[in-house]
Amino acid sequence: MKLARDTWLVFQRQLLLMGRTPIWLVVGLVQPVFYLLLFAPLLKRALEPMGATTYAEAYQIYVPGLLAVLCIFGGLYTGFSLLGELKAGIIERSRVTPVSRLALLLGRALREVAALLAQAVVITLLALPFGLRVGPVNLVLAYLLMGMLALMTSAVSYAIALVLPNDAAMAPVVNTVAQPIALLSGTLLPLALAPVWLQTAAKWNPFYWAVEGMRSLFSGHLGDPVVWQGLLVVSVLTAAAVYWSARLFSARVR
Repeated sequence: MKLARDTWLVFQRQLLLMGRTPIWLVVGLVQPVFYLLLFAPLLKRALEPMGATTYAEAYQIYVPGLLAVLCIFGGLYTGFSLLGELKAGIIERSRVTPVSRLALLLGRALREVAALLAQAVVITLLALPFGLRVGPVNLVLAYLLMGMLALMTSAVSYAIALVLPNDAAMAPVVNTVAQPIALLSGTLLPLALAPVWLQTAAKWNPFYWAVEGMRSLFSGHLGDPVVWQGLLVVSVLTAAAVYWSARLFSARVR
């Protein structure tokens, strides 16, 4: 109960700080919106082999991948904010309060989840004029899957920041991790169009299962096994990422 209360207090504080500089939400949206408006319309012909004969069907395939990209690049770069707080002594000052150390971590991670979900809502709304249609239950489940992805990537990013507490060292590591994850999850184009060896490699990537699950939900296939497989894979890995990050946070922030 104390952990939940402490997490909520930290989360509220982080939301307040984010609200004072909303420009970061806008900046985070710029590139995804460009892809949505300038790249997605090109996919109608590219996705015809998969049965996407209309723009609505093309957006049902592309938008879930774009939401996963938000989590991959948005979540994995959140560790830089933790580095800034460590250097400024903010974490040390928080440490002397009775607030749980795990709450200090979770509250910050949940702020990133809330920001990414807000961006996802905007992207979904912008796709509606292009014919995107998704049922409310399916949309909630897709956002749940995305929220867990965002929590997982934020936790991993915080862990990397604690292991490599240096901007110059962390940046290349994050870039090296993010690029192959994004490419092997089929965010731009479904991997059903890829050669067999690439499809086989992608199945070892948890983001692949998340993207496939979200695509099934956006297409209205709630009962598709890939939905529940994606939820299971992401749930287990999110719990593992939070545990790893929390252990590092408790050990290294003294």
